[in-house]
Amino acid sequence: MTGAQPRVVDFPLRRPGEPFPPPRYDDYRRHPGLVLSYLPNGNRVWLVTRHEDVRAVLTNKKISSNPDHTGFPNISDTMGVPRQEQIPGWFVGLDSPEHDRFRKALIPEFTVRRVREMRPAIERIVEERIDALLAGGRTADLVADFALPVPSLVISTLLGVPPADREFFESRTRTLVAIRASTDRQRDTATKELLRYINRLVAIKEKWPGNDLISRLLATGTLSAQEMSGVLMLLLIAGHETTANNIALGVVTLLLNPAWVGDGRVVEETLRYHSVADLVSLRVAVEDVEVSGQLIRAGEGIIPLVAAANHDAEVFTCPHAFDPARTERHHVAFGYGVHQCLGQNLVRVEMEIAYRRLFERIPGLELAVPVEELPFKHDGVLCGLHELPVRW
Repeated sequence: MTGAQPRVVDFPLRRPGEPFPPPRYDDYRRHPGLVLSYLPNGNRVWLVTRHEDVRAVLTNKKISSNPDHTGFPNISDTMGVPRQEQIPGWFVGLDSPEHDRFRKALIPEFTVRRVREMRPAIERIVEERIDALLAGGRTADLVADFALPVPSLVISTLLGVPPADREFFESRTRTLVAIRASTDRQRDTATKELLRYINRLVAIKEKWPGNDLISRLLATGTLSAQEMSGVLMLLLIAGHETTANNIALGVVTLLLNPAWVGDGRVVEETLRYHSVADLVSLRVAVEDVEVSGQLIRAGEGIIPLVAAANHDAEVFTCPHAFDPARTERHHVAFGYGVHQCLGQNLVRVEMEIAYRRLFERIPGLELAVPVEELPFKHDGVLCGLHELPVRW
């Protein structure tokens, strides 16, 4: 165990004009042990930045995902992982064996085979969005007109959500993931509105089931009505916001690195390179535990920084270079261990189809503003772009 005093650093909220991941992550990894920080609400938290340490934290049974434990590092009262009494069924905030019941019910919906069956629907959605781009002229905001609607329509189709309701849950999700732009009251209101909508949707599916995930889950009888609401809210948010960010950032990266357009390895490298869910994996020690020589006491919060792990030079050669040909493939963009992202097969297929068809059908695509002027998100838990002005 290291005897050195822990280094205290500012909490890693993104800063305007700063590259992502921020250079200070490299500095954190060079520091022995872990670095200590304080959340915006004043609570202390350990930051984990090495690839090996992040994987160790995400699989250690002395470290919990459950926000009921004292010291859990939620950023604010409404920013982080809700407790089951707040949103029953938000299963990423549960540990095994409780977590396993939800995962077992959902795994059949996201297998490679099920996602393969969805390919024609995904391809149709992508083609329709590109048709709309081309019909609208020679300029567009690729976030609003492509990167966001594609995964939104895909998850709507999967869950049986009417396409006309897409803007409703997109706007509420934007409120929920914004750290600075939304208040606790606004996030609380958005949560209640989403849950009311989902409850009505579940009631409709109970009376008139269809060929969708909600109807199939209802037919199994494995989840209560309250649990269904939490599960569906989680899938709605995770199912479109993270994928939209990956699509938009990947398009920018390909425009800056055109030699890689059309290469099938781009998806995996984009996931590693951008690591949009850097601040999503929140944990707390439930027993005293040692990580990288640092003693973490029971009740102390821990945040494994996914982007830091995916840019660890001890694991990835030239980690800050975009290199789809690299041989290292064990990134943690989807997490690691029992909480690894259920929808990763779906995300990969959406990204692959979106990149391929966009550049095939609009080969003259280019940025409409210098990359330095793009409005990157500095106000949320997810990395991405507010807008992506393009022309062709």
